[in-house]
Amino acid sequence: MTKSIELPRLLPLFPLPGALLLPRGRLPLHIFEPRYLHMLDDCLKTPARLIGMIQPRRLPGGESVLNTIGCAGRITAFSETEDGRYMITLTGVSRFRLMSEAASDTPYRQAEISWEGFGRDRDPRPETDDGFERDPFMDLLCRYFAAQGLSTDWESLREADDEFMLNSLSMLLPFEPEDKQALLEAPSLSTRRETLVTLLEFALRGGEGEMVQ
Repeated sequence: MTKSIELPRLLPLFPLPGALLLPRGRLPLHIFEPRYLHMLDDCLKTPARLIGMIQPRRLPGGESVLNTIGCAGRITAFSETEDGRYMITLTGVSRFRLMSEAASDTPYRQAEISWEGFGRDRDPRPETDDGFERDPFMDLLCRYFAAQGLSTDWESLREADDEFMLNSLSMLLPFEPEDKQALLEAPSLSTRRETLVTLLEFALRGGEGEMVQ
């Protein structure tokens, strides 16, 4: 599917703190702000139907800027509510690098972007992680879920392939926006898994000090 999409150089942006989309992942979104309803209407008229998910970050002086790396998602499902809101699903196509914001008369932001360096993202085959040791990872994950009071379908999780498991956890677990950005920018699935393990262990230590039992 992704290989047939002509990737544009200009992309509408949806800045959303804490929202992580990864290639081949699925992100449900509730669209209700007028500017993003406008963006969605415009996007549905294009062949690729791509929206650029990107996180804002706050500088020490208080100014908010956009991170350099985001991920483009293709609208693969949507439904409209009676009051004009949308429930959509974005399927991750590829990460991108923000080059510059584009002057535009639209109420939403647009940017000139580059797809260079993210060719593996557009391969329809799931990425593998040869160094992934499932048993120690699942033990760590069980302890994290217990400490956080979270629940999941453990059987389905254990049966999932490497990429689906690691990317889904990266997208869904309640990490800080800067941690989500680190997961997004990981150059490979193995480095994303290493980052994820570090975040889980850090959370179990309560952020610092000894491990929470």
